[in-house]
Amino acid sequence: MLSLKNSLKVLKKTNALLEGHFILSSGLHSANYVQCAKLLSHPKLSEKFIKSLAAKVKKKIKKIDIILSPAMGGIIIGYEIGKLLSKETIFCERVNKKFTLRRGFSIKKNSRVLIVEDVITTGKSSLECVRLIKKHKAKLVGFACLIDRTDKGKIKNKIISQVKLKIPTYNKKNLPSFIKNIPVTKPGSRFLK
Repeated sequence: MLSLKNSLKVLKKTNALLEGHFILSSGLHSANYVQCAKLLSHPKLSEKFIKSLAAKVKKKIKKIDIILSPAMGGIIIGYEIGKLLSKETIFCERVNKKFTLRRGFSIKKNSRVLIVEDVITTGKSSLECVRLIKKHKAKLVGFACLIDRTDKGKIKNKIISQVKLKIPTYNKKNLPSFIKNIPVTKPGSRFLK
């Protein structure tokens, strides 16, 4: 498995770990952002990350029937984890601002579903996936992601991640002075108001 130190080196080498003033897809502000697309644009480097995460998942979760990822960020990672674990892999997409299954994808009743993402910060996308799993009367077996940025979050299940980063987030009204004057970037894919 890839060590934390080596994982951080890979994130920096691929310019996936950014500094500045970012508005996350949750609407929260941060002085750091992890752009997993930059990591994934280097297949040989991201392969090490994903293989290491797959090994952790295999060790901690014994029975998985299907892997569900939210579009857009989780699709490649979910696919690669599914390939390594020989599991069916599907993804959900936003239709009228809500995640739904399209393209003929389905979740069978009582199936055991692992949610796979690129980065989990507040868990909003993951929790939307949980609602889909419950709607189909299936069972959530856990969450896996390349980068776990959660702090207190609403996700009660343990997250399996390749890297756990403690990066503070702030709401608009409580921005620290060190990022207030930095131009804002909105790198996330979720619609912001």
